[in-house]
Amino acid sequence: MSLETVDAAAFAADPARFDAVIDARSPAEYAEDRLPGAVNWPTLDDDERRRVGTLYVQTSALQARKLGAVLAARRIAGHLEAHLDGKPRNWRPLVYCWRGGQRSGTLAWFLSEIGFRATRLQGGYKAFRALVRQQLDTLPATLALVVVAGRTGSGKTRLLQRLAAHGEQVLDLEALACHRGSVLGALPGTPQPSQKRFDTLVWRALRALDPARPVHVESESARIGTLRVPEALLARMRAHARCVRLTMPDDARVALLLQDYAFFARGPEGFCRMLEPLVELQGRARVEAWQALARAGHWAELFAALMAEHYDPLYERSMRRNFATLTDATTITLRDGSDEALDEAVAALQRLHAAA
Repeated sequence: MSLETVDAAAFAADPARFDAVIDARSPAEYAEDRLPGAVNWPTLDDDERRRVGTLYVQTSALQARKLGAVLAARRIAGHLEAHLDGKPRNWRPLVYCWRGGQRSGTLAWFLSEIGFRATRLQGGYKAFRALVRQQLDTLPATLALVVVAGRTGSGKTRLLQRLAAHGEQVLDLEALACHRGSVLGALPGTPQPSQKRFDTLVWRALRALDPARPVHVESESARIGTLRVPEALLARMRAHARCVRLTMPDDARVALLLQDYAFFARGPEGFCRMLEPLVELQGRARVEAWQALARAGHWAELFAALMAEHYDPLYERSMRRNFATLTDATTITLRDGSDEALDEAVAALQRLHAAA
């Protein structure tokens, strides 16, 4: 039985045509990034892949293929036993590996020989990755972006979440990056994805957006934690998006930060370590003063000092430098971070869009 193939663009255009997407690569490759919705049926695990690769380089291609065939056959047999119960004859899986070669070909052949409509991805993950990178360069130009700008603690993330709850389009880059975007932005117990994974998540989010409707996105720097915002998206946000400036009274900002960063009170030493990179910018004496406030549990005073002495001046300089349309931005003021205040801001934005 000959194997059907599909290219990355055709898959992206209609992924629902497949009943399952199966990644035949090793668990480490799968963890770094994968096609949307993919499950991992590795033909070789991480150690086996290293063994075969070493044999290929140090001994011979023939010996490596012999060992790879033995290991893959055993592992594929386990997958067939574990995953095929109840699958109908017309079940249609898409199978891929790194380049659409032997690993996916072997697994797809077994599935086809059983009688399933297995399809192999042409070029494998490498071709999919090329498609993601290419479309990350082109998709941002199609979108009507609305950049929500505002100082730290002014409720930008909460407003995005409220906009989404009201059915508005939102691109929440910090949620995709698992990071709040500042030196203190790491989320406890939640590591950031790899750069490739972040790119795929952004690509998938962009493809789901309607170009005819506004897309709200927070004003971000070039990096969110360790991750780079795709260049074309960043350029679109900075040079061509409509800006809305969000403000909130300082006491309300402190109250919001105390809620969002309450977990720091459980481990002030960790918080103090996170402040260390600011020594070069702010000086040792100022950073040690902030650390002393943290250790004493004076969190409200600490957040007020960080806002006034570090975040606000830095943010204003960055915004003036990077966002060309900020000078024409409409200002929306939140009295606090309550749902009622956020709903009022959503209504103000909706009126603004309707008048545009």
